[in-house]
Amino acid sequence: MKKYFLVSLLALGFLSSCSSNDDTAEPEVVDPVVEPEPEPELNRVDYPIQDFMYQAMNVYYLYKPDVDVLADDFFTDTPTYVKFLSENPVPEDFYSDVLVTNEDRFSFLTDNYVELENSFSGVSKSNGLKFSLVRFSGSDDIFGYVRYVAPNSTASASIIERGDLFTRIDGTILTINNYQMLLAQDTYTLSLASVTNSTVSETGETVELNKVEGFVENPVYIAKTLDINGTKIGYLMYNSFVSNFDGELNDAFAQFKADGITDLVLDLRYNGGGSVATAIDLTSMITGQFDGQILTKQQWNPEAQAYFESEAPESLLSRFNSTIYTGTPQEQPINSLNLNRLYVIGTGSTASASELTIIGLRPYIDVKTIGKTTVGKFQASTTLYDSNNFGRANANPNHTYAIQPLIYTYRNANDVIGPPTGIEPDFELEEDLTNLGELGNPTEPLLSLALDQILGRKSSTKRSKPRSFELLGESEMFSPTYQRMYVDKVPQIKK
Repeated sequence: MKKYFLVSLLALGFLSSCSSNDDTAEPEVVDPVVEPEPEPELNRVDYPIQDFMYQAMNVYYLYKPDVDVLADDFFTDTPTYVKFLSENPVPEDFYSDVLVTNEDRFSFLTDNYVELENSFSGVSKSNGLKFSLVRFSGSDDIFGYVRYVAPNSTASASIIERGDLFTRIDGTILTINNYQMLLAQDTYTLSLASVTNSTVSETGETVELNKVEGFVENPVYIAKTLDINGTKIGYLMYNSFVSNFDGELNDAFAQFKADGITDLVLDLRYNGGGSVATAIDLTSMITGQFDGQILTKQQWNPEAQAYFESEAPESLLSRFNSTIYTGTPQEQPINSLNLNRLYVIGTGSTASASELTIIGLRPYIDVKTIGKTTVGKFQASTTLYDSNNFGRANANPNHTYAIQPLIYTYRNANDVIGPPTGIEPDFELEEDLTNLGELGNPTEPLLSLALDQILGRKSSTKRSKPRSFELLGESEMFSPTYQRMYVDKVPQIKK
C-alpha cells in the first residue's frame, strides 16, 4: 500500500508540474505580414539625355538598320522602353556602346555643345602648332614634326617653324603611351630635334608653348598668284571648311579673278573637312558655269530616304550655287573662275568635305590629284540637340549634351560613290621629312609636281621613298571636328 501511495504522489507531482509549466509558457510571437513597397514608377522625363539621344538616332542615324534597338517596333510599350533607358545611366556609354555601330568611326557625342559649336566656327583653345606624330620603326617612342604654325598664335611668336621636330615634352620622351596626356596640357615645353639620313637627333633647343582660349584660325592659309614664265597660276592652301570664313574665301577668288589666273592648285593636304555648305560654295567658286546643276545626291537611312523622296525630294540634292549664305537676306555673290580643270594636293589627312570637292567636281571638269591617297570619308553628320525637333532653339537648359551622328552618304552627278579606301592620287608623292619645303613656294615638292603638270614640263621631283617612320596621328586628331563633314541645317522628318 505504501508503494502504491508513493506512486500516486509522484504522479500528482508530475501533473502539477505540467500544469504549472503550461500556465507560465510564453505565447508564440507571429511576425506581422509586411507588404513590399511598390517599385517607383519610371518615367521618360527621368532620363532626358538618353531619351533624346535614342529618339534622334531613331529618326536620323544613317546606319539605323544595323542597330536592332533602333527599330521602330523593338519596344512594345512605354514601360519597357523606359526600363531600357534606366539600364543605361552613363550617356557616353549608352551612345557609343548601344546606339552606334562598331563600324562607325565618326559619330560622336559631346557634353559641351558650346565648345563643339566654337570648333565648327574655327574657335578653339590652341597654341597654333600644327604637327604630325610619327613612330620610330620597331619602337614605342614617337616624335612630332611641324607642318605649319597658325598666324597670330603663341607658337608663331616662338622660334618654332615648319620642318622642326620635337621628341620630348617637359623633358619626357614621347611614347605611344604618354603623348596624349603630355600634349593635352595647356602649357608645355618642347625639346627640338632634326633628322638626317633617317636619324633623329636632339638639337638642345627648347620651346615653351601656351594654349589660349578663343583662338581663331583663318582656314585660308595661303592665297597667292604665281607668275611662272608669263603663266598665271593661282595657289590656295585651304585648311578647313569653316563657313564663318566664306567671305575671306570668296575674297581670295576675287583676287584670283582680278589677276587673270588660268589654272588653280588647291592645296588640301591638311584639310580634314568641315561644312558641306562651304564645300558647295568652293566648287561654285572654282567653276561658275554650272550654276543650279547637281553636285551631289544624298542617301539617308531607308525610312528617312523614303520620307524625303515622297515629301521633299529636292532636299536630297546639293547644287552648284551663285551666292554665299551669310545668314541674312543680303547674300554675297560668288566670285567664280569658270575653270575647266583643277589640280588638288591631297594626303592621308585629306578627308570629308575635301573629298566631296574632288568627287563632286569630276563629272564637270578635269580634276587631277597630287600627293597620297586620301582618307575615304564620304558621310555627312549633323549636330542634334535635346529639343522637340532636335534643333538648337529651345534646347533643354538643364544640360549641354548633343550628338553628332552620321546622317547620309552621297554620290556625285554621275552616281559615282567615293571609295572607302580613299581617292588615289593621279601623281603620287609623299611629303619628305628631310625636304618639306616652304608652303606656297613653287619649289615645294608637292606644289612643284602640280606645276609640272600644268606647264607640261618634265618633273624634277623624285618619287617618294619608302617611309622609315610610321605616321601615328596629327594635331587635329585632338579636335572634336577631326575629319568631320557636317550640315548646318537638317531637313525635318515628321513621323
